[in-house]
Amino acid sequence: MSQGEVIISYADLVSRPETLAPAIEKAFGSDPECLGLLIVTDLPADYKLKRRRLLLLAERFGRLPQGTQDKYVDEGSKYCFGWSHGREIMNGKPDTMKGSFYANPIVDDPKVPEELKRQFPEYYRSNIWPEANEKGVEEFEDAFKDLGKFIFKVGCELAAACQTFASSHLSDQSISLASLLSTSQTTKARLLHYYPPKKPDDGAPSLSEWCGTHLDNSMLTGLCSAMYLKHQTSFPPSPSDVVEEVPSPSPDAGLYIHTRGGEVKKASIPPDALAFQTGEALELCTAGRLRATPHLVSPGSWTAGADEISRETFALFMQPDTSQVLSEEETFGSFSKRIFSKHYDAPV
Repeated sequence: MSQGEVIISYADLVSRPETLAPAIEKAFGSDPECLGLLIVTDLPADYKLKRRRLLLLAERFGRLPQGTQDKYVDEGSKYCFGWSHGREIMNGKPDTMKGSFYANPIVDDPKVPEELKRQFPEYYRSNIWPEANEKGVEEFEDAFKDLGKFIFKVGCELAAACQTFASSHLSDQSISLASLLSTSQTTKARLLHYYPPKKPDDGAPSLSEWCGTHLDNSMLTGLCSAMYLKHQTSFPPSPSDVVEEVPSPSPDAGLYIHTRGGEVKKASIPPDALAFQTGEALELCTAGRLRATPHLVSPGSWTAGADEISRETFALFMQPDTSQVLSEEETFGSFSKRIFSKHYDAPV
């Protein structure tokens, strides 16, 4: 890692969180060099197994027949639960470069009034899971929840450690970040399968081809290191096809972040670590004093064989309930509706 990533030890986060204030400010503060990203290392050994288990399933689900995938589409939630491919509008057109599976790994059926369920189906629907005997993805629900709950636990511990730093920036200083996030019914995780890129005519894909620059809706987002998988497929493709974990096909493929000063830098997350970045809900409830982290994902420069390699990753969005006031004008619910309308209701 060489782009200024701030690194803390999980042992310190658990046993000495009061010592982490300088690192947290360096990661999430307003200095022009700040990435808005913090990396947690020295995680329990089984984290690597949780990550690998789920990311392999992301690739398998991404190659299921469309008819099978369609069983797990939830149009009523604006595709914010279950499988979504080509539904989200990015850069003015449907995003077909990746497929996503959304679920709340903490709460299967949110305990909120029916009126809220009708008003905010993007957050308060019941989870949709692949059938337990769905060939190729039999352990999907268990693996999704297992990794999601672990990241949620670390994220809540980090939120508590951030309280001293954040409280001086919050518009409402009575807010406890850890309490807001740990009790929320809106937690959402997104399992992402980036399809192998197609070779561009000029050999130079745009920097944002896999996923354009955007902000997360959340207060805090937990991220896994991506896994790259090379396909050795039959025709037609089958979930039982062999895949091999390989290095990134291009040295400049991956996650890019706009620093607080506006410079675009590539971020590196080790496979045995987690990263956390700030979202737009945190920016709103601090009146812009703590800024969200603009980021994008690029397939990098073209290399031979890149069209056989997919990218798998997992993100956990930690955010308050819809009634939480973020600013004089908006609650988290009204803010979310505004953002969802841009990505799902926009004309193409």
